[in-house]
Amino acid sequence: MATLPESVHFDWFYLMAYPLIESWGPTQTWALTVGFSCFLVLLPWLPPLRRSQLSKWEMAVHPDEQIIEGRAGETLLDAGLRAGLPMPFDCRNGGCGVCKADILHGSVKLGPFQEAVLTSAERAAGKTLLCCAEPLGNIEIAYVPATDVKRLPIHKHVARVTRLEPLSADVKRLCLSLSDGSTLKFHAGQYINIILDNGEKRSFSFAAAPHAAEEIELQVRLVPGGRFTTNVFERMKVGDNLSFEGPLGTFTLREDSDKPILFVAGSTGFAPVKSMVESAFHTGIKRHMILYWGVRRPHDLYLGSLAEQWAKEHSNFTFIPVVSNPEPEDGWTGRTGLVHQAILADYPDLSKHQVYACGSVNMVQAAQPEFVKHGISSDDCFSDAFHLAPQRPLDGQQADMVKLGGTHV
Repeated sequence: MATLPESVHFDWFYLMAYPLIESWGPTQTWALTVGFSCFLVLLPWLPPLRRSQLSKWEMAVHPDEQIIEGRAGETLLDAGLRAGLPMPFDCRNGGCGVCKADILHGSVKLGPFQEAVLTSAERAAGKTLLCCAEPLGNIEIAYVPATDVKRLPIHKHVARVTRLEPLSADVKRLCLSLSDGSTLKFHAGQYINIILDNGEKRSFSFAAAPHAAEEIELQVRLVPGGRFTTNVFERMKVGDNLSFEGPLGTFTLREDSDKPILFVAGSTGFAPVKSMVESAFHTGIKRHMILYWGVRRPHDLYLGSLAEQWAKEHSNFTFIPVVSNPEPEDGWTGRTGLVHQAILADYPDLSKHQVYACGSVNMVQAAQPEFVKHGISSDDCFSDAFHLAPQRPLDGQQADMVKLGGTHV
């Protein structure tokens, strides 16, 4: 008789909260409800989730001498075709082997493919299939272009000469601005091809870091009888127009290692080194960097004071000039001899370093085998090599003046 029958009508809106109230109590339940409501209100203004490291990646490609940007989840082939490169392909699913290429630096994750077209021995030798390879970081590859694919032209630009400044008796700073007012994007260490009136080309490296490149800065050394360099020194003036193509080249600073860096510069090979070093300072790279700059006479160190200033301002940078043929009147008391021999004297074991060499063709050809003998890995030795202009032969002395990274006839 003490029990009274009654119908209880549930409020279905609060039904989900009843178990929480029973377990936590009303105060904690209300706190959770208010907090979740505030989160929903603020959600549109919250910062996006941090993207994965490989939301974007870069691929240096030979023989195109370009650096292209890839997207997350994109294969090497997809990135190359999107950039207009003449990469070979057929099945696009790892079954034919047509898109086989060499990995020069970096590593990839391979999707499904037929073992018969890419053996374990080939993979160990650095081969990969472009169609099913996704990079695990920035990567450098070499492939054989398809002969039946029409190559897209590299971007051509028209620029105006904005500055001409002598840096020494035979080196000038040449600065250009794009005629359309835009700023050219490039990577530190890349170069452009100046296009002459007859269609011939002359290659010069960027001498400024990308973050500070409101102008395109080149360092031009006078080569006796050189068509373009003679024009720069004798006839060119501010306001003149030049045509060029680029940016080109894959001689850029790799950031996937913590090994100390040895820069080897010969004469105006200092230009790309300047670009890379200043870019490294800007991005906060803490790796130790040692610059060996080799020249014939002390006065050829046309920006030696700048390198000395870097060494004073940055504890992770060291500058060592090397003069090969000093004269008594020079009063030179520093290092002498060939620049690569100075490096080997200081670092007989190069297995724990990376080397970036940019100088005369003869210097690079002589240095690289010696570096290999002293322990440098092929994955840690980088160089930039431009070839002589083919329109006329040069004798040995003139050929030695044709410097990588910025001096061509």
